[in-house]
Amino acid sequence: MVSIEEAVIARISRGHESFEILVDPELALRFKKGESVSMDRMLAVNEVFKDARKGEKVSPSELEKNFGSSDPLKVAEKILKEGDVQLKTEQRREMVEEKKKQIAAIISKQGMDPRTKLPHPIQRILNAMEQAHVNIDPFKPARAQVNPVLEKLREILPISTEKIEVAVKIPVEFAGKASHIIREITEIKKEEWRQDHWFAIIEIPAGMQADIYEKLNSLTSGRADVKLVKEKL
Repeated sequence: MVSIEEAVIARISRGHESFEILVDPELALRFKKGESVSMDRMLAVNEVFKDARKGEKVSPSELEKNFGSSDPLKVAEKILKEGDVQLKTEQRREMVEEKKKQIAAIISKQGMDPRTKLPHPIQRILNAMEQAHVNIDPFKPARAQVNPVLEKLREILPISTEKIEVAVKIPVEFAGKASHIIREITEIKKEEWRQDHWFAIIEIPAGMQADIYEKLNSLTSGRADVKLVKEKL
């Protein structure tokens, strides 16, 4: 159990009321990343506060009313899952940098430079994110932040998010694995199973074209036949 002096505040609002707990900053970060962490170890004290620094506690009846439980451990878990944690400066910086890289990787795959028809390298996107002063939420999923980031980046970097249709022809001995790989990436619009090969039409972000080619050619030792059908704006 962390000491009160070393703990940070996790907070959530319910209407006009604020509910706070004192938590171990390292364990809270691990919990936010999806790890299983004991609430007993997490909390500095097994209490929920209106104002943790002033020591103003929330009554069991108020907890029951707002969270459906008067158990501080169950309420603490809800606060951590749905609320905000006041991370230490270095923790927040590391989480923001990690989230930036995730967002940049998604944009690199989903978009492309309309002048060259090639994906923007991840580092170029990261540089543009710095230049555009984009705001990154360390706790919000990367995919949910892509569109707002794209809006800012387009002020600096030409990015097209057009879709393309690709025809894929795979020798039958590789078809099962190839089909599985493609279904993990995108939806198959049309497919035909023939005696010696599997044929499919898929729609992907233009920036993923090279990635698809590489995966399928690696699987089939270069025997995949992948062709652009058409571009879609």
